[in-house]
Amino acid sequence: MKTSIASVCLSGPLVDKLQAAANAGFGGMEIFENDLIGAPQDARTIGKMMRDLGLNCTIFQPFRDLEGMPEPQRSAAFARMERKFEIMDALDTDLVLLCSNCSPAALPERQRMLDDLHELGELAARHGKRIGYEALAWGRQVNDHRDAWSLVRDVDHPSIGLVLDSFHSLSRDVPSSSIGDIRAEKLFFVQLADAPRLSMDTLSWSRHFRVLPGQGDWPMADYVAAIQRIGYDGWFSLEIFNDQFRAGAAAQLAVDGHRSLRFLEDEAARALGRTPVLPDRVTAIRTEFIEFAASHEEAEEFARYFRALGFTPVARHRNKDVTRWKQGEINLVLNCEPDGHAHSYEVVHGGSVCAIGLSVTDKDAALARAEALGIERFEQAVAPDEWDIASLRGLGGSLLYLVDATRSEAMWADEFPLRQEQEGGPSILTRIDHVAQTMQQGEFLSCVLFYVSLFDMGRTAQLEIADPMGLIYSQAVQNADRSVRFTLNGSLAHQSLSSRFIRNYFGAGVQHIALATDDIFQAAEAARAAGLPLLEIGPNYYDDIEARFGLEPDMLKRLRAANILYDRDEQGEYFQFYSRAVAKRVFFEVVERRDYDAFGAANAAIRLSAQASHRGPEWM
Repeated sequence: MKTSIASVCLSGPLVDKLQAAANAGFGGMEIFENDLIGAPQDARTIGKMMRDLGLNCTIFQPFRDLEGMPEPQRSAAFARMERKFEIMDALDTDLVLLCSNCSPAALPERQRMLDDLHELGELAARHGKRIGYEALAWGRQVNDHRDAWSLVRDVDHPSIGLVLDSFHSLSRDVPSSSIGDIRAEKLFFVQLADAPRLSMDTLSWSRHFRVLPGQGDWPMADYVAAIQRIGYDGWFSLEIFNDQFRAGAAAQLAVDGHRSLRFLEDEAARALGRTPVLPDRVTAIRTEFIEFAASHEEAEEFARYFRALGFTPVARHRNKDVTRWKQGEINLVLNCEPDGHAHSYEVVHGGSVCAIGLSVTDKDAALARAEALGIERFEQAVAPDEWDIASLRGLGGSLLYLVDATRSEAMWADEFPLRQEQEGGPSILTRIDHVAQTMQQGEFLSCVLFYVSLFDMGRTAQLEIADPMGLIYSQAVQNADRSVRFTLNGSLAHQSLSSRFIRNYFGAGVQHIALATDDIFQAAEAARAAGLPLLEIGPNYYDDIEARFGLEPDMLKRLRAANILYDRDEQGEYFQFYSRAVAKRVFFEVVERRDYDAFGAANAAIRLSAQASHRGPEWM
């Protein structure tokens, strides 16, 4: 796939955008006229910069309001286009994007539009240029790529071709099968953008809410497969208008953009039954461990929480100041080493989760896919008698370890041979239900793409959760059997819990860990008796769920006494309680699912209100 990105996607001066695109691996860039106008360099200098960076100027855009215009606007538009050809010469591109007319003055006469496009084709041919005609979803006469294609087909001029944009097609539910009617040689350019499904006018939707392929809700692989099926082998270019992207770092967005196109290329190849371009997406089987970095003082506080939750320190590392705490299938690793990644992480963030280990079906395939997607591998020195566990750079500088599922037991036995305490009695907590990661809102979509492009995971719908100080946006990524789940959370509200966490933590990271139990009441009583600092829920909540769910008095009494939150849907029931946070950073959740698949979103606002009551004066 020949990959390009529009300059409008990225933040910063045009020269910085060019550098970011080249560094990320793109072969070309669409130059937006406004970016060029605002640059201190002239067009010829920009063109030379692009060539020096190995970038093609794939298209110059946009040109508006030409076909179907009355005089004198028509003549003015043709004169304007001829001047644009001079700029294109300087940029070393032969293709300009002509948007379907949106002017109220445009005349609804198809023959006039055909005549105008033919005359434009003649003008372009004299200058050695081509015109790519695109149907804007809000175009006055032409707002469907099928209508745009009928004009291009009937004009039948070698300098007039079609531009397809996935947003303009999919936002209007135009069937991708209709692309099969287009002749490949007349398709001059393809622009790609995904989007969440929203109920709003297409212009506002397009200008503010486009996202990268894989971050939205549209069948992008089917769209690209339909284009490749007709034999198109030209540029696929990202055209993303998004307020968050424009405010973010150009380098990261460019990396994410290139990753999204590699992911999409692979998905389209598979949809066509062709040879995949990437190794298979990896199946994550379970969360093998969560690693905490802590000073010795902080480790005592974590150990207090671990014991109160029923964990036992079962073994120590053969060489390092690292302890394995265990209960059921849950492994918590407490790292107090004075050097290495964990120590560096603790210095920056304080006692916190520095790494997550996932058991995967094929570690080597996971590493190969990660490399192909541009995901950075992390390596550090290990002793000759230690396991070199593969790891990737994760959220906020944390690590994501990849453990071969068939060798996990051997890993624990070899790495932690120094036995400490025996696990006592049956485990009340059984496994890790989900891990909640909190990030800047601008990192949110990047994190979604990281998980769904690397692992065989799907996404839930994004939710808006009411925090007393603003909205928090939340979305889950999870594997098919729900044995691995991450909830991703971000907020634009300065004083929301998510934002306060990021400031206190100095960056993104794990904010809470949900642990599963088969008996929520036993777990709550054991935690209370062991001294776990519990989050208290106000009495009004229980009055409300009594009215909403018609709970039996005895059940309601038990929930109230244990500060347990409750939810129910058509499939089942959900029970949850929370600890207080360790040093305002990490807290724990205990959940019981009874045929319930969601995350208790209705209770999230209640939990946030309860946590807000514990804000210190530094957050006021």
